[in-house]
Amino acid sequence: MFTVLTCVTEQHDLTLVGLAGLICFLASHCALVLLHRATLSDGAVRWVWLVTAGAAGGFGIWATHFIAMLAYDPGVVVGYHAGLTLVSLLVAIVATTAAVAAKIAYDRWVANVLAGVLFGVGIWSMHFAGMLAIEFPGEISWDTGFVTASVVLGVAFSVAAFRFAGRSGRSTVGKLAPTVLLTLGVVALHFTAMAGITVIPGITALNPAMLLSPALMAVTIAAVTFSLLAAGFAAAIFAVRSQAKTAGAERNFKLLVQGVTDYAIYMLDPDGKVSNWNAGAERAKGYSADEIVGKDFSLFYSEEDRRKGLPQRALQTARSEGKFEAQGWRYRKDGSSFWAHVVIDPIYDEAGELIGYAKITKDNSKQKADADRIDEVTRNLDVALENIGQGICMFDKDERLLLCNKRYLEIFKFPEGSVRPGMVYREIVDIGYAANTEDPGEAAARAEAHYTRNMALIRSGAGSAVHKYPSGISIQQNVNMLPNGGWVVTFEDITDRLKSEEQVAFLAKHDGLTGLPNRLQFGESVSEEMMIADRVRGNVAVIGIDLDKFKEINDQHGHGTGDKVLVELARRLDEARQEGEFIARFGGDEFAATKRFDELSALHDFIARLEGALTGTVTIDGFEIKTGASLGVAVYPSDAAGVDGLLANADLAMYRAKQSLLQKVCFYEAAMDEHARRRRSLAKDLWASIDRSQLHLHYQVQKSVRTGEITGYEVLLRWRHHERGNIPPMDFIGLAEECGAILPIGEWVLREACREAASWNNGHKIAVNLSPIQLGHADMAAVISEILLETGLNPRRLEIEITESSIIVDKDKALRTMRQIKALGVSIAIDDFGTGYSSLETLRSFPFDKIKLDKSFMAEVETSPQSKAIVRAILALGRSLEVPVLAEGVETQAQLDTLLEEQCDEAQGYLLGKPQAMGEPAVEKAA
Repeated sequence: MFTVLTCVTEQHDLTLVGLAGLICFLASHCALVLLHRATLSDGAVRWVWLVTAGAAGGFGIWATHFIAMLAYDPGVVVGYHAGLTLVSLLVAIVATTAAVAAKIAYDRWVANVLAGVLFGVGIWSMHFAGMLAIEFPGEISWDTGFVTASVVLGVAFSVAAFRFAGRSGRSTVGKLAPTVLLTLGVVALHFTAMAGITVIPGITALNPAMLLSPALMAVTIAAVTFSLLAAGFAAAIFAVRSQAKTAGAERNFKLLVQGVTDYAIYMLDPDGKVSNWNAGAERAKGYSADEIVGKDFSLFYSEEDRRKGLPQRALQTARSEGKFEAQGWRYRKDGSSFWAHVVIDPIYDEAGELIGYAKITKDNSKQKADADRIDEVTRNLDVALENIGQGICMFDKDERLLLCNKRYLEIFKFPEGSVRPGMVYREIVDIGYAANTEDPGEAAARAEAHYTRNMALIRSGAGSAVHKYPSGISIQQNVNMLPNGGWVVTFEDITDRLKSEEQVAFLAKHDGLTGLPNRLQFGESVSEEMMIADRVRGNVAVIGIDLDKFKEINDQHGHGTGDKVLVELARRLDEARQEGEFIARFGGDEFAATKRFDELSALHDFIARLEGALTGTVTIDGFEIKTGASLGVAVYPSDAAGVDGLLANADLAMYRAKQSLLQKVCFYEAAMDEHARRRRSLAKDLWASIDRSQLHLHYQVQKSVRTGEITGYEVLLRWRHHERGNIPPMDFIGLAEECGAILPIGEWVLREACREAASWNNGHKIAVNLSPIQLGHADMAAVISEILLETGLNPRRLEIEITESSIIVDKDKALRTMRQIKALGVSIAIDDFGTGYSSLETLRSFPFDKIKLDKSFMAEVETSPQSKAIVRAILALGRSLEVPVLAEGVETQAQLDTLLEEQCDEAQGYLLGKPQAMGEPAVEKAA
C-alpha cells in the first residue's frame, strides 16, 4: 500500500491524477445513470440506453486511464502507439457495455458478480493494452503481485458497485455509493498496477520534439471526455424529465380512470380479452381486476348473444367504422342484468397496427326504466285518448290543430284522412260541413256562421256550449284555454243523454208503464184545482180507483198480460177524459182521477165515463179478460181541507166499495173514518196480544172415515180481547197479515202447539196452518227446526197446512221453503184444495203428504150432483197419486156416509167434533 502511495505521490503529476479521478467519477456515475435508464426501458430503447452507457462509461474510464498514464513520469521520454491505444479504448467500451448488459440480463447475485467480473477484468485488460501502447527507450518490468492485486481490487470494487446499483436509498450518499465504489475500483486497479512497474531505460532515445505534449493530450482527452459525459448526462436528464412527465400524465390519467365509478372503463387486447380494469368496471360488473383481466369480454353478454356472435361483430364494427356504440342487456358476475350503453374505440400504434380497444360501459338501467315508464304512460295515454267516449282536440294560438282523437272524427263524421295536425280550425269546419251537407252553398254559409259563432265563444272564455245540428244530434263542447293562447276542446254527443233527461223528467211526473201522470203530478194538479175552486167557489172531487180481481189476472195469465191490461185500461181512461179532468196511475192496479165541478151532475157524468172505461172485456193474446173496478169519491171542501186528506178519504170510500157486493162506487162518509180508526186500534192491540196472554189454541179432531179412529188435530187460533171479548179469526187473521203481526203470532202458535202435543201420551199429529206471509219468510224452515228442538216434538207428528194461494204468490220461493221444511221430517198438506186455479199443476210441482178437500164441496154434496162428482174426482185423484184425502166441513151423517162410500181417507167437522181448548173434556178424552 505504501508503495502505491509513493508511486502516486512521487512518480505522477498530481494535477493530472486529480483530473483523471474526476473523469473516472463522472464516467462511473454516467454509466450507472444510463444503466438505470436501460433498466426502466424495454425493447429497442433499452438497447439504445445500454450501448450509450457502455460507450460513455467506457470512454470516460479509458480517458481516466490515459490521463493517469500521462501523469506518470517514468524518467524517460515516452510516446504512444496509435493502434494499441485505440484497442485499449475499444476494450474499455466493450467491457463497460458487457457489464451493463450482464446487470440487466441476469437476476440478483449472478448479475452483480458477472457484471463486476466483466467490468474489472475488462478494465484490467484495457489498462495493460494501454501500457503496451507506450513507446519509450527501454523496457518495462512487471511485479506479479501488484498485477494480481490490481485485478482483485478492480473486480471486488466493481462487484460491490453493481451490488448497490439500483438498490440504494433516497439519500444522496446512498445514491452516490455505487459511483464511488466503481471509481475506487478503477483507481485502485490503475495505481496498484502502476506501482508494480519498473522502467529499465534503453540506449536509444526518442526525440521529444516529435512527441505530443502530455499536458496538451490530457486537456484534449479531458475536453472530449467531458463533452461525451455531458451529452450522456443530458440525455439521461432529458429522459428522466420526459419519463417523469409521462409518468405524471399516466398517473393522473390512471387516477382519473380509477376514480370514475359511474362508468366501466377498461382496455381489451386485439383478441377481445380484458387487459386492465377500473373501479367503475368492478362496481358495475362485480368482477375484481384479478378475476377478469385476461378473460374474453364476451363474458358480459348473454349466452344467446354469444351464440349470435354479437361480441365479435361489435369489435368488427369498431375496426371497420372507427367506433362501435350500442345499448343492450349486459350481465354481472352474479348473473343479474343491467341495461348498458357501450362504446368501443379501436387503438392503433404509431405504425398503424391495432394494439387493442378502449371500452366504456355506462349502466343506464334507471334511465331505461324511466324511459320505459314514460313509453308505457305515453302508450296508455294514447290508448286512453283513442278510447274515451269524448272527442278531444288541441289547437295552438294560431288556430292550428296539434292533435285529435278518433272519437272527434267519428262524432262529426269527417271523411277518413281529411283532418290532419297542422290544419287551421276554419279549414276543419269547412271540411265537416262540406262532408255532411248536400248543397255546397249552404255548407259554406253554415260553416262561416259556425266558425264565427264558435270562435267568439272560445275567445270570450266561455267554457261550455251545446250545438244542436239539423241532423238531430246535440254536441256539448267544453273548452279550456291554455296559457300560450291555444285551447283544448272536448266534444260529447249528448243526444241520447238529452233524450234520457227528457225521459227522466217525464217519468218524474208520469207512470212508466201507462204514460199517465203519477202520484206527484196528480197531487200538484189537485192543489191547482183546489186553489181555483177557492176563487170560484166550486168543488173538487178526488176519485180513488182499484181494479177488481187484478191479482187473479196476474196469477192466471202472468204479469206480462196484467201489464197489457193496465195499458189498455189506461188508454180507455184517457179517451174517456174530457177537458179539465185529470187521471193518474199510482202503481199496481191503483188509479186516481180528479175533476173540478159546480154541479153534481157533472161529477156523476165523469164517474159514469170512468166506470164505462174500466168495466168490460179486454182481449189479450186471444184471451178475453173481464175487468171491473171499485171507486171511492171524496169532495173538497166538504170531505177534507187538503190533498192528502182528500186522497185518504177517497181510499176509505174505495175500500168500502170493494167490500160491498153490489155497490161499485162509494162516496166518503164520516163513519168510514171511525171504522178505519177502529181497525187501526185493533191492529195495535193485535201486536200486544202475545204479551197480554190473550191468544189461546183450540183443537178440532180429525178421524179416519173407515174406522172412526182419531188421526190428529187441526190447531185453530182464538183471540180473547181484553175489552171486546172473543174476536172471530175471520176478523183478525187478515188484519194480522196486513199489519205484519202474523209472523210473531204464527211463531207463537207453532211453539205453543208443539209444546202441548209433546206432552200428550199418544202419537197423534197436529196440523198447523201457515199464512202466505209466513211461507214467504226466508227463515221459516229454520224457525220450525228450532221449535222442534226446543219442544222435543217428533217432526213426524207435525203437519203444516198450506193454501194454494200461498204458493202462487212466489212459486219458486214457496217450493224451496216447502222442500226445506219437508227435509226436517215434517209432513205438508195442501189446504182448501179445489178452489184454486191451477190445483193440478200445484200437485205436480210438489209431493204433498195430504190433500184437504175444501168444505164448500161438502156443503152441497147431498144436493148437487156436480159437487158430488167433484168430490169423487178429487178422491180418485188422491188414490192415483197415493196421497190421502181429508174432507173438511163434515156436519151430517149423510155427508160422512158419502165419504165412506167414495173411500175417503179422513174427515173433520162439527159432526166429528167441534174446536175446543185442550183442557175441555172432549179434547182431553181424545188426547
